[in-house]
Amino acid sequence: MASHSEKAELQTPLISISQDKDAESKANFTRDEILAETKLQLFLAGPMMFVNLLLSLIQTISVMFVGHVGELALSGASMATSFASVTGFSLLVGMACALDTYCGQSYGAKQYHMLGIHMQRAMLVLLLVSIPLACIWATAGDILQLLGQDPAIAAEAGAYARYMIPSIFPFALLQCQFSKGAALANGISYWTNDLFLALYITLSPACKHTWKGLSKEALQNVSKFIWLAVPSAIMVCLEIWSYEIMVIVSGLLPNPTLETSVLSISLNTNGMIYMIPLGLGSAISVRVANELGGGKPRGARLAVFMATFMVALESIVAVVVIILGRKIWGYCFSSEADVVSYVSDMMILIAVVNLADGVLSVLNGIARGCGWQKIGAIVNLGSFYIIGIPLGVVLAFVLHLGGKGLWIGIIAAVFAQTFFLSIITIRTNWETEARKASARVFDSTIPVVA
Repeated sequence: MASHSEKAELQTPLISISQDKDAESKANFTRDEILAETKLQLFLAGPMMFVNLLLSLIQTISVMFVGHVGELALSGASMATSFASVTGFSLLVGMACALDTYCGQSYGAKQYHMLGIHMQRAMLVLLLVSIPLACIWATAGDILQLLGQDPAIAAEAGAYARYMIPSIFPFALLQCQFSKGAALANGISYWTNDLFLALYITLSPACKHTWKGLSKEALQNVSKFIWLAVPSAIMVCLEIWSYEIMVIVSGLLPNPTLETSVLSISLNTNGMIYMIPLGLGSAISVRVANELGGGKPRGARLAVFMATFMVALESIVAVVVIILGRKIWGYCFSSEADVVSYVSDMMILIAVVNLADGVLSVLNGIARGCGWQKIGAIVNLGSFYIIGIPLGVVLAFVLHLGGKGLWIGIIAAVFAQTFFLSIITIRTNWETEARKASARVFDSTIPVVA
């Protein structure tokens, strides 16, 4: 029978969580703490901004190259890329966001070995999910025709989508067929990225505590990862799909060529601008998860405060730049006067949405760091599919505002997201979140206490 001292030791939390309410006061943050947190977040956000931008350009550059082959090739590649985003990339990215919670909180709890295990577990799940996705991509042409798309464009998109599936001897095929080669180039880029990251993780001294090699533990608790990965995927997909729906709907407007072109330019522009606050969102996800996993609710609160302050400043700068450059930005995409003029008008709406988009990126990062993916999915469902899309359709078709009406619907959805997630964040009890994080970390496997 265990002694009283042994029982007491077993009942002692592995991570102590401060109960000092005064310490939680924002006024108690010292200047040194604020500066240290700011530097740390910028250190994390900078590379993430750069990486996000480069990854977002992979598909864009491929489509740009295909555009020089011909109009049909460009239409097919654009449709295939959109199809792949809806049916594959968004799902995988969303599921992978569960790692923001698991890895961040494990690192904060000094369970460094769990980062490699969580990564292996995620790789296993995502690879299995990729199999049916590859089958969907293989039949993309038939699916698009069933959805009423032009047969020639659907066939070209189907061929492009098939070449987006990783295949053997991609370089040889790349030399033979250019438009298909652009799709293969995407695969080569991603596989090259994976190779270099694998080499870095395996060989870098920085990963010696977090990567312990392949482990059978990765096969355990897979259901717990899926339990968080599914709502995480829903949270991401609901938002991404709503933008794609708006593009499809724009094709039903009068003068669909102009409307679709301008809306696509607007979405690409907004997406490019979003890469900067997205870096801050990724940084706050890491910081919140680290602090909660380490049983430091006060640190999590400081991280939230500083990230919100920095992204608010970034949003103001972005809005000023957008407004100043709105008259000339359209020329980057087209020399047609009507397109340039329409883009100039849309840039005002893009500036408006960026007032909330930056803060939203941080709020989404906080949600991932805390493990609020289910809440985020519900918020996104309500914001986009109950408020944003219906409002956009009414404004576009009933009030005849066209593409501007659709974009106003997006603005409404983004502001609704920001409002709901802000209320949730403001009302958060960080001590409770720290306890939940501790339970999540040590429930996943037998912990190794540093």
